[in-house]
Amino acid sequence: MKSVALSPEARTTALQAMGDRELDVLVVGGGVVGAGAALDAATRGLSTGLVEARDFASGTSSRSSKLIHGGLRYLEMLDFRLVAEALQERGLLIQTLAPHLVRPVPFVYPLKHHVWERFYAGAGVALYDSLGLLSGRARGLPHHRHLTRRGARKVVPSLRKDALVGALEYYDAQVDDARHTMEIARTAAAYGAHVATRARVVGLLKDSGRVIGATVQDLESGDRFDVRAKQVINATGVWTDDTQGLAGERGQFKVRASKGIHLVVPRDRIRGDAGLILRTEKSVLFVIPWGRHWIIGTTDTDWDLDKAHPAASAADIEYLLAHVNEVLEQPLTHEDVEGVYAGLRPLLHGESEATSKLSREHAVATPVPGLVVVAGGKYTTYRVMAEDAVDAAVHSLDAKVPASCTEKVPLLGAEGFTALRNSTHQLAARSGLHPVRIEHLLGRYGSLIDEVLDLLIADPTLAEPLTGAEDYLRAEVVYGASHEGARHLEDILARRTRISIETFDRGVGAAEETATLVAPVLGWNDEQIAREVDHYVKRVEAERESQKMPDDATADAARLGAPDVVPVSG
Repeated sequence: MKSVALSPEARTTALQAMGDRELDVLVVGGGVVGAGAALDAATRGLSTGLVEARDFASGTSSRSSKLIHGGLRYLEMLDFRLVAEALQERGLLIQTLAPHLVRPVPFVYPLKHHVWERFYAGAGVALYDSLGLLSGRARGLPHHRHLTRRGARKVVPSLRKDALVGALEYYDAQVDDARHTMEIARTAAAYGAHVATRARVVGLLKDSGRVIGATVQDLESGDRFDVRAKQVINATGVWTDDTQGLAGERGQFKVRASKGIHLVVPRDRIRGDAGLILRTEKSVLFVIPWGRHWIIGTTDTDWDLDKAHPAASAADIEYLLAHVNEVLEQPLTHEDVEGVYAGLRPLLHGESEATSKLSREHAVATPVPGLVVVAGGKYTTYRVMAEDAVDAAVHSLDAKVPASCTEKVPLLGAEGFTALRNSTHQLAARSGLHPVRIEHLLGRYGSLIDEVLDLLIADPTLAEPLTGAEDYLRAEVVYGASHEGARHLEDILARRTRISIETFDRGVGAAEETATLVAPVLGWNDEQIAREVDHYVKRVEAERESQKMPDDATADAARLGAPDVVPVSG
C-alpha cells in the first residue's frame, strides 16, 4: 500500500470532498476506535469520512498505560472471553498489523506470600499464556517463569528484599498509543478515507427521524458545512453521551468516565530489565519500561469534570509514589517526576459504584436509524470494536458489503519492517546517522523511515537533535506536520513525539525551535509562531499548577486556566 501524507493540503481536500458528496459512512471521533472504524469501512470499499474535533488520539487514546495486553486482572473476574479476545488482538498487532509499533515487554509480579500465592498467581499466569496460545497468535512472546527472590532482584535490582518472597515473570506488549492511532487514521486515508482533524460535529442532520449526516465546523477557519452520509458512527469515547444527544434521542447505554493518571520518571531512577505489576487496594499498578524512562500508573477514580483536559491532583501523584515506593530500595520523590498525564476510560455504566468494576467490554447500538454508537472496551480490542460498529452500519445499507478484512491489513510502516531492521547499519551509512538513532526511527516509523531520511538528506540541518529534547531529530517534528496531520505545536510535542512527558521542563525548551521548524509547512507567520509557543507554555504552567492542587475540583479549575489554541466552541 502506497503511503499518503496527511498534509495541510490533504486536510483541505478531505473537508471539501466530504462536503461535495454523500458518503456511505461518516465516523465521528479520531481516537483509536474511530480511526479503526474508518479503516474498517474504507477497506470494505465504502466511501468514508473521519472527523475529529481536536487531534488524533487527543483524548483517551494518547493517555493510556501504553500496553497491548489481555488484562490479567480480568481473569480474576472470570472474564475469560474478554481476555482471550484481547490476547488474540495482541498477537495480531505484534505479528501482522503493527510490528514496528508494538513490541513485547517483560513484567515481574512480586509475590508476598509463600506457597499459596505462588500457586494461585502461577495458575493465573499459566492460564493467561494458554489463552494466548489457543488464539493461535502467541508466537514471539516467551512463556512465564517462576523466580526466587534472588532471581527477581537480578532482573529488577531496585526491588526491596523485604518486599517479596519470590516472583513471576511474564510477557505482554506495549505501544506508543498516540502514534499507533495516528497511523491507523493515515492507513485509512491511504485506502481512500477522507480524514480531517480540528473539524467538530456541531449537529446531526435528520430527515423523517433518520440521521442522514452531520453539520461540521472547521475550527481552523470557523466555516460550517454539511456532510451527508448514509450511516454515521459515533466513536467519541467519553463524549459518547454528548454526541448522542445531538440526535435528540436518549441513548441505549451510558458511558461513565474513570480517570487514570501516570507518572514518567527517568530510567536510571529504577534499576531493572523488566517492568513491574503490583497489587493495590483499588486496582493494579504498573511500572513500565519506556525507552529511557519508566511509566508508573495507574489510578482508577470517577471523573465528572472537564473531559478534554482531565487533571492529575497532588493526591493522585502521592498515591502512585506511595505505592511504588513500598517495593523500591531507593524511594522516588516529586523531584524524580519528569512528566504526568491523565486520561479518561470510557466505561459502560454499570450498577457498581467502583469504576474499576465497571465493564471493559464494548457495546454497539443504533439508538436512531442512521446512527451507530460504539462505546466501552479497551485499547487492545479497538479493531474488534471498529469491526462491530461497521457491521452494524452496513446492516442498514442497501448494497452488499464485504466482511471486515482488517485482521489482514498491516498499518503503514509494517510491510518490510523486519527486512529494514536487519539493514540498520546500511541505513546508518546511507543517512550518516548512528545505528542507535536508526533503531529509534525504525521503532517509530517502520518502513516509512525513508520518508523521514529523505527530509534530512535534502536538508542536513534536520539531522541534528532537537534542542531541549535530544532523543528526537529536527526532521521528526517537520515530518509530524508534513505527513502526520499535526496542526499545532501541542500536537507535535504531546502526540507526534512524547516530549511533553519525557523532559523535566515538559517540552518548553523545545517549543520555540519546533514551532519555527514547522512554520513553513503549516503556513505560520511570526505572530502565529509566538501564539503557538505562548499557548504551549501556558498549557504546561496550568498542568503544573493543577498537579499541586489537593483534589479533583481544584485541579480541574487550575488546568482550565489555559485555553485551547483553537477554541472548541459551537
